[in-house]
Amino acid sequence: MRLSFSLATALVLISAVPSWADEPLTLKNYKAPAENSKDEPLAPNFSLAKATDFLDNAALQWTDKRTCFSCHTNFAYLYARPLVSAKVPAHDEVRKALEEMVSVRWQEKGPRWDAEVVASAAALAFNDAHTTGKLHPVTKTALDRIWTVQQKDGGFRWLKCAWPPMENDDHYGVTLAALAVGFAPGDYAKTDVARKGLAQVRTWLRVNPPQNRHHDAMVLWVSTYLDGFMTKKEQHDTIAELLRNQRPDGGWNSASLGYWKRHRDEKVPQDYATADGYATGFVIYVLRRAGVPANDPAIGKGVAWLKSNQRESGRWYTRSLYKDNKHYLSHAGTSFAVMALAECQALSKPAGAD
Repeated sequence: MRLSFSLATALVLISAVPSWADEPLTLKNYKAPAENSKDEPLAPNFSLAKATDFLDNAALQWTDKRTCFSCHTNFAYLYARPLVSAKVPAHDEVRKALEEMVSVRWQEKGPRWDAEVVASAAALAFNDAHTTGKLHPVTKTALDRIWTVQQKDGGFRWLKCAWPPMENDDHYGVTLAALAVGFAPGDYAKTDVARKGLAQVRTWLRVNPPQNRHHDAMVLWVSTYLDGFMTKKEQHDTIAELLRNQRPDGGWNSASLGYWKRHRDEKVPQDYATADGYATGFVIYVLRRAGVPANDPAIGKGVAWLKSNQRESGRWYTRSLYKDNKHYLSHAGTSFAVMALAECQALSKPAGAD
């Protein structure tokens, strides 16, 4: 059979090639993603390529334009990207920028906030565990610095910007510090400084128990790495509660994990029924870490929700839990969606997907 293409047809095919098929994305070569919007159309099929394309571009833009790190974007990116592949320039450049912040800027000016210390250590430790499997010297520097900012009661001075669930209360910071130690390869958790710090963290959590489902899920996540944070019964009860919170369509809703207050000027009330990317990805990932099997019907429904609710850009939309503005929780939601699918071994492409 003889095939022929017109010039016009060739041009159409070329124009249809997405950005992820072009030259590698770097800090000098990326496309800023469009703003997160509830009105963005759903993708016709799940696309891992589009998901990583969104994550790469969003993390590069934030690193380049903000010259800082945030829990909802480039920190979350360093968790998710290695679960797909870390062998891309975008990952290397974001990772390098965080290493330089810890090893250079902290030495010259010090961290901006105690929260920056904890979040940096956690991202680097998770990234180490899922790339080289070895504790990087810069990661150890960040981990050791956690204990220099720990308060006498075992807690941390956390950012309270009214941006739940990450920059909202001290509980998130305490559990993230414990996770940083749990993530770290090389038996860092067994070092004297880590043992002492974790003992204080456990004391703080006994005095300040979880106040909502997101807190419970964070402690459950910690307990999958470290002993002494939950009993078997507490793990079982938390898993059961998270499963009860699943929506009929298979997803989870972020607002219902904490019932956080919205900005006083908000005119549209919080929706506690509609599933979204952050809650669905986060809960599925934590449940899988806690031993809920991938073939559990609830997990299967959650995976189906994720694969059918990706947006055209590759992201998973999540409405801000505070104010209808940038909805940056969609960035973390996309990271956790990818993490959840990876943990369920569900990143393979279905028929018809690109």
